[in-house]
Amino acid sequence: MSDTDSFIEEVTDEVRRDRLYGYLKRYGWIAALVIVGIVGAAGYTEYRRAQAEGKAQALGDAMLAALSQDERDARAEALAGVSAESAEGAAVLAFMTAGAQADAGDTEAAAQTLSALTLNADIPLIYRQVATFKTLMLDAPNQDAATRRAGFETLAVPGVPLRLLAEEQLALLDIEAGDSDGAIARFQMILDDAEATPGLQRRALQAMVALGGSPEAPETANE
Repeated sequence: MSDTDSFIEEVTDEVRRDRLYGYLKRYGWIAALVIVGIVGAAGYTEYRRAQAEGKAQALGDAMLAALSQDERDARAEALAGVSAESAEGAAVLAFMTAGAQADAGDTEAAAQTLSALTLNADIPLIYRQVATFKTLMLDAPNQDAATRRAGFETLAVPGVPLRLLAEEQLALLDIEAGDSDGAIARFQMILDDAEATPGLQRRALQAMVALGGSPEAPETANE
């Protein structure tokens, strides 16, 4: 019986082996194709990563070369001649170019550079929001109060990182319009907000005192 069992097991193993070889012959190309695909995808991903790193390094080198110019006008002009292929790179380049243009005294060109950034839907939203804020600040002499107010109000909403800075500018517009009570209320709101930075709270407090307001402690204001 033991010899018979051993013989049966050997035959069974042989049959299984033959079936396995048959499957490999019939479907082995699929496994090979999968392996080639995995290796190819990994290689392509690595190639794309190396390309992205190379472009970022080239952009950084170009910006550093532009910033190494001695004259402010030359720095602004050199940065304006640099191009970026990625959305994030374009945003960083626009901010640096606008900064150089403003530093050179050409605030109009700086505002135009940032304004173009705000209209680029490929740029991440946070960059466009920052560009909008900076454009409103730089182009203030060329805009009426209503236009500036409308612009800052779009940023002074929950979820926007620049919300409190926009509220500060709206308070200043209230002062400009002669609405001291409205400005004091906005500054108090800034003081009460847990997200306000110490510097922003300090400016709000100083402005309230200058307007003749009586700042309330956050605990008192919330009661």
